[in-house]
Amino acid sequence: MADSGWDSETVATVRKYAMQNTVEYDGAGQAGSVLGRLLGERADLRPRARELKSLVEKEVEAANQMAQKNGVEAVREALAATNPEALERQKQQKRVGLKPLPNATEGEVVLRFAPNPNGPLTIGHSRGVVINSEFASMYSGKVVLRYDDTDTRVKPPLPEAYDWIEKEYEWLAGRPADIIIRASERMPIYLEYAKRMLEGGFGYVCRCTAAEFKTLRDNSHVCPCRARSVEENIADWVSMNDGDIEEGEAVVRVITDLELPNPALRDWPALRIQHTPHPMVGDEYKIWPLLDFQSAIEDHLQGVTHIVRGKDLMDSTRKQTLLYEHFGWTYPETLYWGRVKVHEFGGFSTSEMRADIADGKFEGWGDSRLPTIAALSRRGFKSQAIRDFWMDLGLTQKDISISMQTIESFNSSVIDSDCERRSFVRNPRNLSLNANDFPLPETLQIPRHPDGEIKGSRQWLLSDKLVIEEEDSAAQIRLKDFADVSINKKDAIVESLERGDKRAIVHWLPVNQGRIARLTTPSGDGFRIDDGLIENVDLVEGAIVQLERVGFARIESIPENGPVELLFLHR
Repeated sequence: MADSGWDSETVATVRKYAMQNTVEYDGAGQAGSVLGRLLGERADLRPRARELKSLVEKEVEAANQMAQKNGVEAVREALAATNPEALERQKQQKRVGLKPLPNATEGEVVLRFAPNPNGPLTIGHSRGVVINSEFASMYSGKVVLRYDDTDTRVKPPLPEAYDWIEKEYEWLAGRPADIIIRASERMPIYLEYAKRMLEGGFGYVCRCTAAEFKTLRDNSHVCPCRARSVEENIADWVSMNDGDIEEGEAVVRVITDLELPNPALRDWPALRIQHTPHPMVGDEYKIWPLLDFQSAIEDHLQGVTHIVRGKDLMDSTRKQTLLYEHFGWTYPETLYWGRVKVHEFGGFSTSEMRADIADGKFEGWGDSRLPTIAALSRRGFKSQAIRDFWMDLGLTQKDISISMQTIESFNSSVIDSDCERRSFVRNPRNLSLNANDFPLPETLQIPRHPDGEIKGSRQWLLSDKLVIEEEDSAAQIRLKDFADVSINKKDAIVESLERGDKRAIVHWLPVNQGRIARLTTPSGDGFRIDDGLIENVDLVEGAIVQLERVGFARIESIPENGPVELLFLHR
């Protein structure tokens, strides 16, 4: 057995696909893609998928490290030596765009995106923005940005979040929302429809405790409050609005069939008492609608034709359909997507982030460790990359789990051609350049972009002092874009200006071209700080650059005194 119980043939196959993926994705191979292909082509490996995953991750990491240290071409050469046929594979062509909406008419489609403004948007929210705005664009339709802010106690809105979300929506969608609504400003409408429901006899005020009603509901027994007259319900309704009934002592329920298979649908609650003041409208209202009621009323009033939501909200669809039937309305076409879990951010929720920020665990909503749109844009993620990711995934009900590396690969595709290269030497080792009688040029012309996407060169003035990374110290190395050298104590001795062998290529800097810099990388609950020297050529605050053999980074600040502050984006 070659590796942890795997035979040599399997290890070789995994290695082939790992290197192939690294080449295809320019040094950023994805373990998930490799694993998926292996399991698709090798049915015999499926029973050991969990074990296989660790082997795949190991080989992909090794291939990516080879690319980072020696360039993607080195991986290509290694693959050509063992499996030349693997270089001929073309990337699979996928359907581009979304499937057509059912029963959609050009110019008449209305969709909605309805966040709770208890914080800014996150990577999870971005799916709703992208998919809804794309459908609206396909049909010359509209998107309603609706703030579902009727929870005053458990998830109260954050006043600043309204403006944040509006701007973040526009950033992600590429245009403002067509209609913007705050549910809290439309309370009289919801209360009026609730009163109509009571007067129409398809709703009632329930005075049972939560435990009492659950027992009745679960056993398909009629709640005794159902038998009360319209006049009795209206009397309690008035008392609830006047604040004469305490929280938890009464709710308004929608009458449904008690034989429905799902107990959650039986006489579901539509409005409850909340005496906690609302951050935006104060204590004017004592009764507040629950989301399923408020959302259903608003969808009808705004003429929403299509709802796109998570499949975990199928019960909401069923509840709202029952309410629509009572009012004699037609429910919108509804489509669902499955859950997408991002490994690195699986444990974050808006409420938890809000609490952690208040406790000082994070510096704010733009803290680079968070999955907020504010944090991602600060690091250098582009809205087009996020759109491309969600569009590539499409509208599927399958639950999937991904790494941020997947989204990073889309971002790399967007930014690579616009990002200039810069050398950043971490943990620098100082060396003296020994020309060894070689006639050296006074200056070096280094391409701003290796593929010529950005024209021009960075000019380096050679000096007799240079730095390399301490970990790159070896007997023989090649200084990128310059010379083969041998290292002897504190000297870098020039052996050839042309590449003479396959020694490792390292990035470096003439000392006179360097400026002190600090690279901050989000790492779990904290940060990793790398001090070093950055190439001091046309540094622009806010620009994204690709640091040679390190990865993409955003230049956060260039102070007159002190280090240049860099924020790591991704490889």
